[in-house]
Amino acid sequence: LKEEVTEDDIARVVSSWTGIPINRLQEGERQNLVTMEQRLGDRVVGQKKAIKAVSNAVRRARAGLQDENRPIGSFLFLGPTGVGKTELSKALAEFLFDDENAMVRIDMSEYMEKHSVARLIGAPPGYVGYDEGGQLSEQVRRKPYSVVLFDEVEKAHPDVFNVLLQVLDDGRITDGQGRTVDFRNTVLIMTSNIGSQFILHEENAEQREAKVSEALRAHFRPEFLNRIDETIIFDRLGREELGTIVDLQLDRVRKRLAKQGLGLALTEAAKEHLGTQGYDPVYGARPLKRVIQHLLLDPLSLDVLDGKFVDGDVIHADVDHGQIVFNK
Repeated sequence: LKEEVTEDDIARVVSSWTGIPINRLQEGERQNLVTMEQRLGDRVVGQKKAIKAVSNAVRRARAGLQDENRPIGSFLFLGPTGVGKTELSKALAEFLFDDENAMVRIDMSEYMEKHSVARLIGAPPGYVGYDEGGQLSEQVRRKPYSVVLFDEVEKAHPDVFNVLLQVLDDGRITDGQGRTVDFRNTVLIMTSNIGSQFILHEENAEQREAKVSEALRAHFRPEFLNRIDETIIFDRLGREELGTIVDLQLDRVRKRLAKQGLGLALTEAAKEHLGTQGYDPVYGARPLKRVIQHLLLDPLSLDVLDGKFVDGDVIHADVDHGQIVFNK
């Protein structure tokens, strides 16, 4: 118990009552917005243009220069798998709402049929599933301050796009039970793999953007594309960026080991080995997590369970004949 109640204490209590993130209740948010690119760049590697575009849109909304009856921002993220589209969505949720789990994720490959609109916003009275609410409407109703991620949006049925158009236009929808669901405090992110072949193989930046834009216009209706704040093309990742991603992934491993009183230090050779094994020009950084799990965490867990390392030890990892080896 504390004898004195501070502004932070009050902000935490009000936040827990209302669901409004603490940073929205404190003056420090302005300074955070100024350094937004740096904060997002700490998590998302090699996508400076994407981070800049997202940051500018969020600042416009926070400065009151955006239509207050629309979502904070709406973005179409384009690019091949494993380049950071989902990671930027998580980083944005953490930045805006203090929690990377403040994210509603909708897999649009599950909404390819005409009747799937009812699953999205809830079935009307008298129909099966009326009591359950919609996958989108119910989650946003419960978490009105969130990033809403529509994965692989190109796979959705055209009728589903009518729902998205309403959200983009009015900042709200009416669910199957007649309740208004407010989207004005959400950020909408739609990801798509359309044009990925040009992003991977076209070296000339202008040609690449032109071909991707053409592919977009061929697939999406103009009224949908015109309502999106920013269409952002994610660059493919090179080996240099992967080295930084290896460090980020290892930092997460160190945090987990620290809870058990263990430290971890890797030689440059070991890091380079993980980066080489985890790099794929087509799948980007996606294989890296699996490689770290297979080459580093699996053998390390055996050593920890076998009692080779105890509380207070710093584990030194090196590479020997293609294998990661551990010593104190």
